[in-house]
Amino acid sequence: MKLFSAEKANSLIPTVSPLIEELWAKRRELAIRLLENDPALRRGNATRSRKFTELKAEIVRLINRIEEYGCVVKDLDLGLLDFPALREGRPIYLCWKAGEPEIAHWHGTDEAFVDRKPLD
Repeated sequence: MKLFSAEKANSLIPTVSPLIEELWAKRRELAIRLLENDPALRRGNATRSRKFTELKAEIVRLINRIEEYGCVVKDLDLGLLDFPALREGRPIYLCWKAGEPEIAHWHGTDEAFVDRKPLD
């Protein structure tokens, strides 16, 4: 498992932020198709069914691409990413939410977003 400093994790924000945006766009497209009861979900329409399957695969590929950098996708809806790190010798996560300019919070590995604490 890769460990991050706050500086190293912050240097990845410009790289992962557009991937989160792309992930949201693909999820929106998939959700719209589901809400419209897209015929792709029904048997007998191979072309549309293939598009539905491709959208799901693209979402998985984007998640994998983000996690290849060493961070963990925690919440797709909020765009939450955790970066494994050490604090006072114990494992923690540096926590970033899409839209935040930089990583400014952390939480224990057994804690959640609501338990975030300021880095300072």
